[in-house]
Amino acid sequence: MIAKRLLDLSFSLLVIILLAPLMVGTMLLVWAADGHTPLFRGLRVGRNGRDFRMVKLRSMEPDTEYAGAASASGTDSRITMIGAAMRRYKLDELPQFWNVVRGEMSIVGPRPNTRRRGVDCYTAREMDLLTVRPGVTDIASIVFSDEADILAGSRDPDQLYDDVIRPWKSRLGLLYIEHRSLSVDLAIIALTGIALVSKQSALRGVEAILARWDADEELRRISRRSVPLPTGLPPGLAA
Repeated sequence: MIAKRLLDLSFSLLVIILLAPLMVGTMLLVWAADGHTPLFRGLRVGRNGRDFRMVKLRSMEPDTEYAGAASASGTDSRITMIGAAMRRYKLDELPQFWNVVRGEMSIVGPRPNTRRRGVDCYTAREMDLLTVRPGVTDIASIVFSDEADILAGSRDPDQLYDDVIRPWKSRLGLLYIEHRSLSVDLAIIALTGIALVSKQSALRGVEAILARWDADEELRRISRRSVPLPTGLPPGLAA
């Protein structure tokens, strides 16, 4: 989609230019805290299963991504004090707009996953998530913006993620792929911004989108986040 790529490029360049002072200032704080590089280039799986390096502001202790669970909880000891603040306001995600400019990611799309405890565990149906560029944000990013809090205190955050987040996150990603359009992307970008101020308002916007897509009631109920998250099975895995 040419229009989607133009949106990706124009919006990403605008964000990079406008927020450059904030990114540089945050990078200096991360570097000053421990003297290590403020950037993290994590290996992720992109469109058609190609690996790429996703750039983030480093929120963990140096060289600790593979020292623990693949899913980081809010109580993960690897997360630094500055990193926790960055994660709270999604500042660590800002360098990913450079990945968008490079064509490795899109602004809106299913979030990129690792191979370990990620794509390697996908069902055949979930592999369809790799038919589009991964995104900086998507509907699941809004619904599960408190993912770290959900996993906090768990002895096995990876298993808890697979049980109560992955099934619904993958379904939302697949639903987006079926209904994606430029207008949908613009709506999700707007809702992502709204979520930083009022998550409940953003969730009402998500509900409206899912209603237009005629999503099943179970997924809509879970996306409202008004009830505890139930366990489920990933798309394509029979009970």
